Amino acid sequence: MVGTTLTQIRTHIESLASDDGTYELVCGRTGERPVPVDGLRFEDRSTAEAAARAARQYRSALRRYDPNVPYYDLIVSEHDDVPGFGGADATAKGWATAGATPGLPEPPCDLGTDADGRPECAGGGRSERVEFCHRVAAAVFEALVDADHRTVETAVMDAYFDLAETMSSADDLCLRLLESMATALHVHLTSTEQADVLERAASNLSSRPESAGALEATLAEMERLDLVGSYTCSSWRPGPDSGTRSAELTLERYALSAREGRLPVLPVVLDLYRRAESWKPVSLHVTPADEGWHATLSVSSKSNAVGLASVPIHERAAD
Repeated sequence: MVGTTLTQIRTHIESLASDDGTYELVCGRTGERPVPVDGLRFEDRSTAEAAARAARQYRSALRRYDPNVPYYDLIVSEHDDVPGFGGADATAKGWATAGATPGLPEPPCDLGTDADGRPECAGGGRSERVEFCHRVAAAVFEALVDADHRTVETAVMDAYFDLAETMSSADDLCLRLLESMATALHVHLTSTEQADVLERAASNLSSRPESAGALEATLAEMERLDLVGSYTCSSWRPGPDSGTRSAELTLERYALSAREGRLPVLPVVLDLYRRAESWKPVSLHVTPADEGWHATLSVSSKSNAVGLASVPIHERAAD
């Protein structure tokens, strides 16, 4: 199965990594560090080259169920601390041994254009948004495979192929894929099963240090990726007991669309899962607002998480 293969390859790549390594893998064309090597460093050049070969295998496996997964020319580079760009030592040797995929020409920019006519393979927020959406979809798909939810796997695959036949924009396709995936989780799984899948999926993503500002960090990331145009976030408000709390949010120009009275919030909730492990989302009350949505998020450090891939839209209270 694809999920098992992805899990095994990712585990192998992570076993090659070293916290104090001096080499990393970046795309020679864009400087990005794509999944599954984002955030990983390696002790020496030969180890990094082995990781590059495994990373190409990983992304090839991912492309079996999503042909629009972006191509990257991985090269070995000395690590620096500039986010999103490789070091100066991205050598021709590194390109030859790490970046070339045997039997395949260098892929062109074949992702089409976004709604504003911009090429989607260009650097910037839109290409990062496509990559993020693919990363979320892959993590959830792996989790479904691991949990043996075959019915949902099939529903997700069917929805993807239906969408792929009608959409030429990779940006639109990845957003609609997340909407369909959130709907499939809601329709086919209980709340407890959804929560289990989300926790598994979060463990498949690179972790982030937990902090009191996890919610703010998640929303800032959504804004950076252009999944949210802008947002506001209140301070946490104590709940009815010491183990619960809530916050008020507004999301303007949210990129995912409502479906049958429900709002897909899969990417937001999944990112929150990986940032705030001790505080589990237990409720998300959503109402329409000017240019977007108002939401009340409740989390708990004592109760079990609740599946929130897609949440009902409530009527706005009368003024």
